[in-house]
Amino acid sequence: MESRKPVVPIYSAEKIALRIDALGAQIAQDYQGLDLRMVTVLKGGMFFLSDLCRAADLPLRIDFMAVSSYGAGSPGVVRITKDLDDSIENAHVLVVEDIVDTGLTLSYVLKMLRARNPSSLKVCTLFDKDVRRIVEPVITYSGFRVSDKFLVGYGLDFMGKYRNLPDVFSLEDLRTDN
Repeated sequence: MESRKPVVPIYSAEKIALRIDALGAQIAQDYQGLDLRMVTVLKGGMFFLSDLCRAADLPLRIDFMAVSSYGAGSPGVVRITKDLDDSIENAHVLVVEDIVDTGLTLSYVLKMLRARNPSSLKVCTLFDKDVRRIVEPVITYSGFRVSDKFLVGYGLDFMGKYRNLPDVFSLEDLRTDN
């Protein structure tokens, strides 16, 4: 029987939780007394949003949207497939992203949300892969700056798989078919 080397996560669930606690504390301080709406893009962002809104420990509302990219390769044409349920006019909106890669989808989402007249519009991402950035959206809160590896786990997927892993791994480390 062939033995495989153990797969070591790049970010353990414990390390992720500690960073989210720190981000939540900063967000709670920055938004104290304000009408905060946390908005995430489904599906991957729901894991981070769920933990972050509990760590923030202040009254807030959450909402969800879904977008799809079409075209050769990832960035193509972006369209909204699920819009927000509630108005964000005059609210302080924090877009919560699992990962910011090229910045194209996030820039599209920010442009669309800005047109709805929120009092403020900021971004919090757990993983910032700025090495692949094509456009530079302003990111106010960032968990981890990551390399150009394809990451999976904690909401990040590969063809719909691995989102449920509590730790984050490099896809190449998980694959058994190479």
